[in-house]
Amino acid sequence: MSSAERHHRVPPDPGSCAAGAASGAGGGGSALTVGAEEEYLLVDPVTRELRPEAQKVVAEAATELGDRVTTEITCYQVEARTDPHTSLARFAEQVRSMRAAVARAAARHGLGVISSGTPVLRQPLPPPMTDGPRYARSVAMFGALDDEQSICACHLHVGVPDTDQALQVSNHLRSRLPVLIALAANSPFWQGRDTGYASWRTLAWARWPAAGPPPYFESRAHFDALVADLTATGTIMDRGGLYWDIRPSHHVPTLEIRALDAAATTQDTVVLAAIVRALVATALSDIEAGKAAFRPPAPILRSACWRAARDGLAGESLDLRGRRLLPAAALVEQLLTELRPALLRHGDLATVDAGWARLRALGNGADRQRAVHRTHRGLTPVVDHLTRAMTAAGELT
Repeated sequence: MSSAERHHRVPPDPGSCAAGAASGAGGGGSALTVGAEEEYLLVDPVTRELRPEAQKVVAEAATELGDRVTTEITCYQVEARTDPHTSLARFAEQVRSMRAAVARAAARHGLGVISSGTPVLRQPLPPPMTDGPRYARSVAMFGALDDEQSICACHLHVGVPDTDQALQVSNHLRSRLPVLIALAANSPFWQGRDTGYASWRTLAWARWPAAGPPPYFESRAHFDALVADLTATGTIMDRGGLYWDIRPSHHVPTLEIRALDAAATTQDTVVLAAIVRALVATALSDIEAGKAAFRPPAPILRSACWRAARDGLAGESLDLRGRRLLPAAALVEQLLTELRPALLRHGDLATVDAGWARLRALGNGADRQRAVHRTHRGLTPVVDHLTRAMTAAGELT
């Protein structure tokens, strides 16, 4: 069982909705649970370069966070996760306190922490890898693909009743991936240069054999047969190697949305969590009503994800239904209009409206990184910006 899945065995926060709401259908009055795992990068506060000190920082942070903090594949990364929550306010507070705990632990070792989909400055390749048989097996199996694994994501888990419904929800959410990628883009720099993409992390992940938009699943049997074939042919090590942007857990009743770059601020994470939960709730309502999932052709969906990763919120995205380019912001607003009933039902509408207003005014994480780079004409100020944003308590930074 992965660390990301383990935390969903914890009951939802007390005093919100019933513990059983983790598997409640979105069409009813029950709130769905949402939880997050965030990946961070450790940096030297003087040179602003990455530092391979994850073991020390995790051990320090564990005094506050327990097993909710762990290492990742490279020695530069720390992963922390929340409990599942039905209350967005409690979820937000735990994300905020979790980030603060990791930042305090890093500071005790003379380090800073950033939350970005990619490192900003040049780094030596391959990166130093965390010890462990699984990571060693990955390097042996996938070679240079692991050279770019100092990239970080925000993975959101939403409670769904069972795998069969999770697969149906995945079918409904596939066409929403480009908008999510554009909203969450926070990785414009790689190896010390502007890549020309708002989300370079999305492009890095797309190289893996079982990554990107998931297939449309005709049935549970179709999913099981595909996973068996991918494993038997050595395409993935096991089911944990399914790196699709959406995947169901095989241990607990959650659906994991993996398309999001690591979010610069707590506010970013919270707004994205509310939107993702509303997407799942809306899909469950549509499934209950017998509404078929929109099924764009796989090559068109893939190209829409590429365009979203390139342009983010600042440019145009592909309208999958109209097969035309539209301003990315217009597609976000269209989506939020469709999600309004689910946002209202969960009590999240005001949070999302305020968050979207800030994003429209200041841009997503990639826009803000680039704005700092333009203003200060250098990349080290971008690292400083991200270090401040990691634990910022106010508006988007």
